[in-house]
Amino acid sequence: MTIAKNNSSRLLSFFDEFGKLSIFAVRFFKEVFKPPYEFSELLRQCYNIGIKSLLLVGVTGFIIGLVFTLQSRPTLQEFGAVSWMPSMVGISIIREIGPLVTALICAGRVGSGIGAELGSMRVTEQIDAMDVSGTNPFKYLVVTRVVAATLMLPILTIVGDALALYGSYLVEFNKDDVSLQLYFGEVFSALEFGDLIPSTIKTFFFGFAIGIVGCFKGYNCDKGTVGVGLAANEAVVYTSMLIFILDFIAVLLTDIFYE
Repeated sequence: MTIAKNNSSRLLSFFDEFGKLSIFAVRFFKEVFKPPYEFSELLRQCYNIGIKSLLLVGVTGFIIGLVFTLQSRPTLQEFGAVSWMPSMVGISIIREIGPLVTALICAGRVGSGIGAELGSMRVTEQIDAMDVSGTNPFKYLVVTRVVAATLMLPILTIVGDALALYGSYLVEFNKDDVSLQLYFGEVFSALEFGDLIPSTIKTFFFGFAIGIVGCFKGYNCDKGTVGVGLAANEAVVYTSMLIFILDFIAVLLTDIFYE
């Protein structure tokens, strides 16, 4: 009986949280088109979210390309299909691995950072002070961060994909002395617009999810330092779960569309 009550309370808590997040997202869409527009703050957030994440995303993408090729090569060698390596790696990284890994990295770095930053501002009453002084804290703090995350994630994904493919090329060059022109020629000959467009479009949704969940958790943070830690932690957990759900929906829709 106690277990059933706990499960029902958790389910109610989940739907309550989802409802609040939906209202928060609706408010974002109302505010994003209203003047004044905080362009300077938006550019600053693009720098914080995009440029400062570039090294981490680039190094991770490069290592994924190396590891994925080294792990896949022996299997292809058994079937005499090593020549398919560029095509296989290119399609796998562009379609799925690149966008998903980049989004998860940014969920950890950006989502937790936004949650902790806005949470600490809420705890120290800086958000309340902005509201009293006549500044719209939602527009200045939330809208700029969500838009910046939505715009920057596709760019970070492209950089991560490029470095992953370059890492894969280095393995092939070391093993079979494959030229750069030949390797990338094989990669791009295997790709179609049906591979590029859906994988690019879904990164905008990943970026939006990272921004909106991080801002939601931080903006509605409970009082106290414990609340800040919980906001940062929950921002990462919720965002990661939402990214997997969005990725599943994107793959399902793409499969139906190209069936």
